[in-house]
Amino acid sequence: MVKTLEWTDAGVRFIDQTRLPTEEIYVTCRDYREVATAIRDMIVRGAPAIGVAAAMGVALGVRDSGAKSHSELRHEFNEISNTLAATRPTAVNLFWAIQRMRDRFEQLASSPVDFIKRALIEEAQQMYLADIAACEAMGRHGAVLMPSSGGVLTHCNAGALATCGYGTALGVIRAAVESGKKIHVFADETRPFLQGSRLTAWELNKDGIQTTVIADNMAGAMMKQGKIGAVVVGADRIAANGDVANKIGTYTVAVLAKEHGIPFYVAAPWSTIDLATSDGDHIPIEQRSAREITHMAGKQITPDGVRVENPAFDVTPHRYVAAIITERGIAKAPYQRALAELGKTGNQQLLMGVTI
Repeated sequence: MVKTLEWTDAGVRFIDQTRLPTEEIYVTCRDYREVATAIRDMIVRGAPAIGVAAAMGVALGVRDSGAKSHSELRHEFNEISNTLAATRPTAVNLFWAIQRMRDRFEQLASSPVDFIKRALIEEAQQMYLADIAACEAMGRHGAVLMPSSGGVLTHCNAGALATCGYGTALGVIRAAVESGKKIHVFADETRPFLQGSRLTAWELNKDGIQTTVIADNMAGAMMKQGKIGAVVVGADRIAANGDVANKIGTYTVAVLAKEHGIPFYVAAPWSTIDLATSDGDHIPIEQRSAREITHMAGKQITPDGVRVENPAFDVTPHRYVAAIITERGIAKAPYQRALAELGKTGNQQLLMGVTI
């Protein structure tokens, strides 16, 4: 399994996803500011991985703090958390993870500073293990929805590289293949950052899962030709009504799938579900640098002076979503009720037998 990120004594170690697929390079972030840069510059990416990376960044910053009192540590904790929270606005897992670390910090208000530091490191490590367990559970739930054979389309990268391991959408595909289903993956290249052609193809190829990369504008033609039996994607935030924010281009794929009678599934951990956000219109959409559009591999590909739009995500209305797959189970419309019901169930059973 690809080690997207891991805690080490030297710092938080990441596989540099900006260097894939031609170079498998690992970088170690030795303080929380370097972790924030790794998140912002997409050295690490994917909502679940971003969340755990932020938690580890908080733990790293607190570990290295010179604070002698709880009040001094609280001041530094707030600065660390705010720095990490400012990196990417759309992925709700980022804020969920930081809030979980904050809650743990507050629980330990009367504890010695050194104990708090150790406890926050343990909390971040527990979140790492929980993410892998959640992905594996998602895979088991979602595998039954995949066709027994034929093509499955995915957009962006929702695999091991987007999580702590196994993956969300690709975890569903992996579990389906492990159960004996004969699936051929069609991976949208996913402009402009090419997460599909660079990352999804790379990790599925390492797993020996048959994969064909297509340009984003080929998806409709593949569906019309009968080559696609299902679509499964990840998510960066899912609103209470089931609207889904995911990598730009996902909405287009969902509309095409609906037109061709193909089920469109979303796989995401519970930390991606944002019951406090009523619908997709209230999900903040990150705007990224125009250079991601105007340049490719350092070479300018658009004329000077043109305007550029580069939203990193779009929102797919819930009416296009056949099911939302989580570690707690599968939700189907009406999503307002289904997600609320899933919200009443915990997932602590996923951690039974897991130790640090």
